[in-house]
Amino acid sequence: MKPRFEVCEGVVEAYREVRARTEALCDPLEPDDFNIQTMPDVSPVKWHIAHVTWFFETFILRSYLADYEAFHPRFAHLFNSYYETVGTFHPRPERGFLNRPTVKEIFAYRAHVNEAMERLLGQVEHPDRETIEFLAQVGLNHEQQHQELMLTDLKHVFANNPLRPVYRDVELPSAVATPMDWRDLEGGLVEIGHSGALEDGYFYDNETPVHKVWLEPYRLASRPVTNGEFIAFMEDGGYGRSDLWLSEAWATVCDQGWQAPFYWEKLEDGAWGQMTLCGLRAVDRNAPVVHVSFFEADAFARWAGKRLPNEAEWEVAACDQPIEGTFQGDGLFHPVGPESKGLLNGLYGDVWEWTSSPYAPYPGFKPLGGSLGEYNGKFMCSQFVLRGGSCATPKDHIRPTYRNFFYPKDRWQFSGFRLAEDG
Repeated sequence: MKPRFEVCEGVVEAYREVRARTEALCDPLEPDDFNIQTMPDVSPVKWHIAHVTWFFETFILRSYLADYEAFHPRFAHLFNSYYETVGTFHPRPERGFLNRPTVKEIFAYRAHVNEAMERLLGQVEHPDRETIEFLAQVGLNHEQQHQELMLTDLKHVFANNPLRPVYRDVELPSAVATPMDWRDLEGGLVEIGHSGALEDGYFYDNETPVHKVWLEPYRLASRPVTNGEFIAFMEDGGYGRSDLWLSEAWATVCDQGWQAPFYWEKLEDGAWGQMTLCGLRAVDRNAPVVHVSFFEADAFARWAGKRLPNEAEWEVAACDQPIEGTFQGDGLFHPVGPESKGLLNGLYGDVWEWTSSPYAPYPGFKPLGGSLGEYNGKFMCSQFVLRGGSCATPKDHIRPTYRNFFYPKDRWQFSGFRLAEDG
């Protein structure tokens, strides 16, 4: 995939496109929806749209636009996320306490920063033009991540409302699950990771450097695991069998009382339903299972006599596959499953796929210099890697080398999995 600024007519057009998409995602919302925080991991929509604006103000405008004046002196504190080297920040679990600034003020803040960014990006002869364009790419990709998080967090907010609000009322197509086949991959000494050159497409520092990995021969399932297959695991007592679960996983199951994937509930007719951004819907047995933790994916794999792929196995298999699937731009915001196009389907879009790989630095990894070095590197502890994107991910944001990461108990992300086995 090429960098965004080669895809669009220019840097200003790219900036406008991504910023407008964020605001379009807010169109279905009422003012009351913007400030709700239903758990510490969820951020209010208002905070998301202010934070991505703060990012451009902090890392670009304050340093490179000579006459720039901050919109509000305290916004730097309110909308910093976790950058210790930048300054103080409001506690994450208390972002929903911020009734002020208002939504109107937040959009005025965005307009203020947009005007300044367009002036700066229009300065073709700026002595720091190359750095500005690189930082703008970081900012736009960062905003795309928050577009996805807005949808993920909104789903949690709506699911916790007894009225079961609908974000987008669309008809979800019925999924068609092809039989699970297996692709044989020979393994051997392979290379994974991003080259670190922007001419090879945008990348985050955690995707670098390219390095060699030895893989034994393996087989990868042709598609992700479906709801119907996961129901079979549940009906076989999967959530009640300690032998299927890692120690920490079993403790979590017992403590949290897990009996089904997140957002599932029994309907009046006894069938399973699940909360979606389109409201409460019946579970489609043929669609990919979603909102399961690494713990659940690992337990299912053990029950099925298989395993999860590691991230190198996933990336090697994905490199020759087209980036096709259900993405944010399709407007469904729910996985509907891949069309049958060959021996590997659904590697991209629909659901993020858990791997068995802990989120750790690649050999030779070096974070970005300065405060942006906090973007990824400091989270390389106690988390697991997911690959491929989801129905909430912008399609032009994803690539084979992309490494997402969450804690193994996390379930509110659009996460699923596919199986692997030794060759």
